[in-house]
Amino acid sequence: MNEPTLEEALAKRRTFAIISHPDAGKTTLTEKLLLYSCMIQTAGMVKGRNGRKAATSDWMAMEQERRISITSSAMQFTYKDTIINVLDTPGHEDFSEDTYRTLTAADCAIMVIDASKGVEKQTRKLFEVCRFRKIPVLTFINKMDMPGREPLDLMNEVENVLQIHSYAMNWPIGTGRDFQGVVDRENKECIFFTKTSHGGSQKADITRYPLQSAETKTRIPEHIYTQLQDELDLLELAGNTFSREEFLAGKVTPVFFASALTNFGIEPFFDAFITLAPCPHSRPANRLDGTEIEVDPVKTPFSGYVFKLQANMDRRHRDSMAFIRICSGRFERDLIVKNHRLGRDVRLSRPHGMVAGERMTLDFAYPGDVIGVINPSLFAIGDTISVTGGFNFKPLPQFQPEIFARLYPKDVGKRKSFDKGILQLSNEGAIQILRSYEREGDLIFAAVGQLQFEVMQYRLRDEYGVDTELSPLSYQCSAWIIGDIKTYVKSTTSLIVKDRQGRPMALFNNQGDKQYSIRQNPKHELVDVLV
Repeated sequence: MNEPTLEEALAKRRTFAIISHPDAGKTTLTEKLLLYSCMIQTAGMVKGRNGRKAATSDWMAMEQERRISITSSAMQFTYKDTIINVLDTPGHEDFSEDTYRTLTAADCAIMVIDASKGVEKQTRKLFEVCRFRKIPVLTFINKMDMPGREPLDLMNEVENVLQIHSYAMNWPIGTGRDFQGVVDRENKECIFFTKTSHGGSQKADITRYPLQSAETKTRIPEHIYTQLQDELDLLELAGNTFSREEFLAGKVTPVFFASALTNFGIEPFFDAFITLAPCPHSRPANRLDGTEIEVDPVKTPFSGYVFKLQANMDRRHRDSMAFIRICSGRFERDLIVKNHRLGRDVRLSRPHGMVAGERMTLDFAYPGDVIGVINPSLFAIGDTISVTGGFNFKPLPQFQPEIFARLYPKDVGKRKSFDKGILQLSNEGAIQILRSYEREGDLIFAAVGQLQFEVMQYRLRDEYGVDTELSPLSYQCSAWIIGDIKTYVKSTTSLIVKDRQGRPMALFNNQGDKQYSIRQNPKHELVDVLV
């Protein structure tokens, strides 16, 4: 069989991230993608009774133990002749940095909303990142089989809170216990679902009838059918119009109602997704002189960038994996590329494709694909690689940490393992290590959220065999200092440290202390985000 051309390969690919507030059903939806693409025979659940199969995309031991998603995972598989690259992300705000970095590798996003809770805090934050990066968003309103809010109210909230037009691609037939299917608005067709297994571990059976058919009216109770007709008429009269061009421009989000738990509405959603979602496209970059260029996926020879590092995915080898988003050109195994940051050539040997923790050696890959390569300390998050050199993709954003602590190994004899562990975890971006300007060798550990510290201690114990003691510090906020550090006026209660790149940062006890320092240093800039 002949290899596809670059144009043919791009046309078949969809690369996207799934975003949501915690517990909205994001990882369950990812699992159902694997089920409906026939990659797995039985869907596992993130939450469930003891002994229930863990979700495939949650490979880390602590994820399976706590029933939450802690780290992003990248998977590739085929769904109805379309190559899917899905980036599953943590929903918990303590791991938002990992999610923000992962979104830079996505061409579009699926926003999962809990039908009983609507648009929540973390959903708003992640949507704003998508808006900033001009990533089109599909909205998946989940848990329609549970008691929840009215569908019209949810549509209005999406529009009012996120400030984007919404268009219902389908409409629920009943809600809660009465939820039995959806109406395909374009085809004016009712799609009814029947459970085939407990907990949605198998695909749901589907039956289709025209909306106005006798079969439909027989299956739907009269009061639900009347309400359904009224709501559909209201959407036609007062709802927004939809075009794929406006969706790709970020002006409208197509909305789908479903239940990932029961698989009701899942297959029609996936079918619509592969039609609506964009193929890999050009990406902005800067030449070495600072001028901006567009890296065309077909015309530009191979290029990509590192958006994630992950240690110990394979316990047998204790290695580190670099996740690379391919942006242009055809990748081939053993390709020699330039690491733009190091200014040296690197051979990309043993490239892997991944379904969660499982690795498969790749011989070639295309723009939109995510490959994993073993990282012998040659890659850092944000690195641009290519066969030509001369440019860098836009840097990944860095966010200020908000909690700080000192960390010590309980057994000083395990200092070497401790040092190795914290180095790998900091390389991943799972934790930040700051070094004091005033006391040589004084390390301060920094995180966006408390759960990052818990994960750090868990992984040091589980992956490196090191028990640790954490001593929280009183600092509550921070900022990078832009300007001459020698002329910076430090407040008595703040602390000056250096980040991994040696950039000065100030730690403050509270926002008042921070605002005071800003006023005292008019010639300096104190910034919360580096982009």
